[in-house]
Amino acid sequence: MISIVVLTLNEAENLPRCLASVSFSDDVLVLDSGSSDATVEIARKFGARVATRSFDSFAQQRNAAMAMELRHPWVLHLDADEVVTPALAHELIEIASAQESSPVAFRVASRLMFRGAWLKHAGMFPAYQVRFGRQTVLRFIDVGHGQREAENIGSIGTLNYPLVHYNFSRGIGDWFERHLRYAKLEAQRAALRETPSLAGLLGPDPVARRRSLKRLADRLPARPLLRFLYCYLLRRGFLDGRAGFHYACMMAIYQYFIDQHVIEQALKKDANDSI
Repeated sequence: MISIVVLTLNEAENLPRCLASVSFSDDVLVLDSGSSDATVEIARKFGARVATRSFDSFAQQRNAAMAMELRHPWVLHLDADEVVTPALAHELIEIASAQESSPVAFRVASRLMFRGAWLKHAGMFPAYQVRFGRQTVLRFIDVGHGQREAENIGSIGTLNYPLVHYNFSRGIGDWFERHLRYAKLEAQRAALRETPSLAGLLGPDPVARRRSLKRLADRLPARPLLRFLYCYLLRRGFLDGRAGFHYACMMAIYQYFIDQHVIEQALKKDANDSI
């Protein structure tokens, strides 16, 4: 009834937990980017099908998976460090069993876990992504280091239950290594963002508000400090205890990485313009 797509690259540590959480599905496709660890063997041990494709972007990987032979009309997209809870699984099955009048895709929140604690406040819960939809219509576009749903795919609903995201399962060093890469892509994205609109900032759509807020934040000074204050004070990250403080510090450092890339890109542009 529901096909599952999991993107992987050297995810032997995370994959067993992820695949165990989707045992309700009889069609799990692991799209691997050339793992050198036991990822592929683990996937096959859990009964998943494995396809290999060189990674270019998250959106293109997910779109490539949607073009492959999937057994069911509804598809859930996961990363290997994400887990489907029993409540969410039940909700997905109910939607897939409903009539054609359902929305064609659904956004889902995620509970970000850090050192065994749920970052309910500092982790920006609920931050939504469209990850569940009909195979015939759900497609993705690249946005910064991640992806979002393509425009005009049809009506989008919101799931009641979140995923659980173990984003730090491979340690802080791995997190910083990934975010050093992501910072360059976020800087490129910031250069392309439009001016924030008042309608977006004050409107009822939480996704539109979040995107408009990002556009506004691109234009503010002292962004690393502001990101820490937003995460720790405005979002009440202090209620997450020590984990909330450390995560807010890490997000400030990540913002510093992004800003350095923005400066570097501007210097390169000025140098090229002067030639």
